Amino acid sequence: MLLKRYRDYNTYLREIFGERVQKIPLDAGFSCPNRDGTISSQGCIYCDSRGSGTGAMIDRGLGIEEQIAEGKEFAGKRYNARKFIAYFQSFTNTYAPLSQLNDIYQTALNHKGMAGLSVGTRPDCVDDDVLSLLSSFKKDYIVWIEYGLQSAHDITLSKINRGHDVACFEKAVLMAKKHDLEICAHVILGLPGEDHEMMMDTARFIASLPITGVKIHSLYVTRGTVMADLYKNGDYACLSREEYVETLIDFLEVLPPEMIVQRITGDAKASELIAPLWVLEKPRNIGMINKRMEERDTWQGKKHIQSIAA
Repeated sequence: MLLKRYRDYNTYLREIFGERVQKIPLDAGFSCPNRDGTISSQGCIYCDSRGSGTGAMIDRGLGIEEQIAEGKEFAGKRYNARKFIAYFQSFTNTYAPLSQLNDIYQTALNHKGMAGLSVGTRPDCVDDDVLSLLSSFKKDYIVWIEYGLQSAHDITLSKINRGHDVACFEKAVLMAKKHDLEICAHVILGLPGEDHEMMMDTARFIASLPITGVKIHSLYVTRGTVMADLYKNGDYACLSREEYVETLIDFLEVLPPEMIVQRITGDAKASELIAPLWVLEKPRNIGMINKRMEERDTWQGKKHIQSIAA
């Protein structure tokens, strides 16, 4: 069995709690300023109408309580997990009045076995009041805020209709750091118009900030998105599996060795995926990444010092 050459999330959680801890993805029914007309009505070009998250569990009639019960039952049976992290995943989970946010977060954390809170949001949807609220939970739980960055290039962010710039992300990171929150950056490799060096720029940018963790996956095309039209019209080509594996490893080499890698591949739904089909083979993809890191005799952070010095 090959040893992992990057600092993975499950190992990090075991270091803290001494046992398996499982994230429970939650849909609180939030919207997004990039969809409700505040910034845009289109959303990001790769994001579907359900927020590329948990599959609109709110639409299934499941409230937070029911979602947590369902998630705990699944995680208990599959992973024998007894501790959990409430992960608000779908859409923008700080995009509501402060009192509503407090009620929703408290509802999730009050469940037996909850060890932490992780909140996915946009960097333009936080302020000191929201971050102070999240920080208030730290006395009893681990607390993460997850910001979508995707790319460190404004030209790319404009192309994918993110609705914010790189400076906004950096400001949000520094604000969260001031409140002593754990920060995770979301990155997509293979965005339209980006070459290898641009993706490495994103790695170097993330490595230069006080970011605790990162989630990385390739851009995949799902039904009902602008990306689907671009792909069908021949205006976009996905990364091959081999290209993604090599680029991801190059990316990991630049990151600080202590940064926690929460994700190295995506989780597309087969019924919604258009391309590339290889993203559905998650175990094989992770196996290839580990094998190639072994073959290249490399590891997370191998080029970190040289990168920062450059």
